[in-house]
Amino acid sequence: MYLTQGDLFWGMDADFVKDVMNQTEKMDFEDGTTIFNQDEAADFFYVLIKGRIKLSIGTQGPVVFMAKDAGMVIGWSSLVGRETYSATALCVSEVKVVKIEKNSFLEKLAKYPSSESLLYKRLAQMLGDRLITLYPSLA
Repeated sequence: MYLTQGDLFWGMDADFVKDVMNQTEKMDFEDGTTIFNQDEAADFFYVLIKGRIKLSIGTQGPVVFMAKDAGMVIGWSSLVGRETYSATALCVSEVKVVKIEKNSFLEKLAKYPSSESLLYKRLAQMLGDRLITLYPSLA
């Protein structure tokens, strides 16, 4: 399961969604570009539009997840109270993302409790699905 940008914000307050979308930035990355490194400050999260992003432990560690479907959220550490990223994100193709700044997003989210609840339910579902995807590699 993955979240499209529309799914991520589906059913949330229209003013909240408008405020958030006005603060986003579309970015393009070339193959081989590191978007963020493990243990760097988790100041942003990203919604994948196109491409493939490898998430790994450190720069040379094992691949823990491959983001390849539009709508996947990368850098979710910033949304769950972590100060730093838990993995390194490396583009393994040309990539297009929507970049969202954590602090501004969380400030806006706090003003809309029903939207906040929906977002965290969807984030929990996404993380649960990622764990299930990882189970075979752990066995």
